[in-house]
Amino acid sequence: MKFFKYQALGNDFILIDNRKNVFDAKPEYVSFLCNRRFGIGADGLMLVENCDDADFKMQFFNSDGSAATMCGNGSRCIVAFARKLGIFKDKVIFTSGAGKHSGIVLSENENTLEIKVKITDVNQIVCGNGYYFINTGVPHCVIFTDSINDVDINVEGKKWRHSPLFPEGANVNFVEICDNNRLKLATFERGVEGETLACGTGATAAAIAVSDKLQNGVKSYEIEAKGGEMKISFDTDKKQKKSFVNIWLQGAATLVFEGII
Repeated sequence: MKFFKYQALGNDFILIDNRKNVFDAKPEYVSFLCNRRFGIGADGLMLVENCDDADFKMQFFNSDGSAATMCGNGSRCIVAFARKLGIFKDKVIFTSGAGKHSGIVLSENENTLEIKVKITDVNQIVCGNGYYFINTGVPHCVIFTDSINDVDINVEGKKWRHSPLFPEGANVNFVEICDNNRLKLATFERGVEGETLACGTGATAAAIAVSDKLQNGVKSYEIEAKGGEMKISFDTDKKQKKSFVNIWLQGAATLVFEGII
């Protein structure tokens, strides 16, 4: 089987062209391929599949083999991969478990593409005791901290990830506000069950949580994750309180290598 390895801000993924339905996505097989000791190694695995009402369909699996509806950094990687497959040139429409998305290639430098992807609208924000809960295609818990460096992400993240507040579990994002439109982010990801170097849908949830918390009117944020930087922009729906629309996630996606397993 031929595969391609992509990364977006250190979030790495196995990409497979499954338009001929050749891949059997059994959880144990996906988990094996994502294993860094015995398989290829990745935070997740994605399939490009045919779709009747879009250019392609995105199927996403966590490294433990479980299926997920959406992945922000992964979506940029799969857009880059679909372009490599010749599915589109500059603009694309694709579907995921979270709905329909737009993708735009902004620039290209060898194996790295700068891409922005439209994220699902957010129509509900839950502000709890010490946390925000926001679904950006994936459920996210957002925790504010004065210093990312003082938080043990794996220890604290695991506590929140398994909190009874979130019966289906949640990704956990620790956010440090640096200035008016710049944030630092560290994420404990459900399905990976540990800290990852970046999280696109987590960055989106963090930016929306900060906007709601500060009520500062800022609609564009630069997010610094441990794997690199990304940008989040959005509009607010004036008719519906706590509703965010036209959400875009922008950042790089890089082809690392390709091979046969």
